[in-house]
Amino acid sequence: MKIAVISDIHDNFNNLLLALDTMRERGVEQILCLGDIINPGVAKILVDCGIPTFTVWGNNDGDKVTITKFSLAPGSSLEVGDKTYASLEMGGKKIFITHYPDLVGPIAASGLYDVVFYGHDHLKRSGQFAKCLIVNPGEVSGIKTREATFAVYDTDSNQVEIITLGESVSVRTDYVEAYFSEK
Repeated sequence: MKIAVISDIHDNFNNLLLALDTMRERGVEQILCLGDIINPGVAKILVDCGIPTFTVWGNNDGDKVTITKFSLAPGSSLEVGDKTYASLEMGGKKIFITHYPDLVGPIAASGLYDVVFYGHDHLKRSGQFAKCLIVNPGEVSGIKTREATFAVYDTDSNQVEIITLGESVSVRTDYVEAYFSEK
């Protein structure tokens, strides 16, 4: 089973649409979102994307009522969890997802999971702790790193690939950098 893992979309509709196109090309069967979709409009795209999507909350998901309302529409592809973390089983693998990095160490050390996915800091990483794969897919938004990324996890091989989106856009421009460097 191929599972896409996304995090920290931060209202970047363009990059989310690019990611969804790439997921379809790669035959992704499930999307896991690690939070910070922020905007109900982003949720609407996930509702209509046609790929089953499960999301946990991040620290920047403002209008939770509307996001949840959209997810409950008939035919919705989006399911919203009620916490900032979730324990799932997919493709024969035990998966833990969370928005926050502080849960990663204890959860991986527990030995209960095959893989732990986390977001929040926007920095792509992949590593191993004992038998547990630990992955941060980076950020769809590109707002912190100027690099829009997501991960594809293959449950059959227990391998992950972090994909960088070509033609992505970011509001973190040279002009914005110059403004903040002067402050």
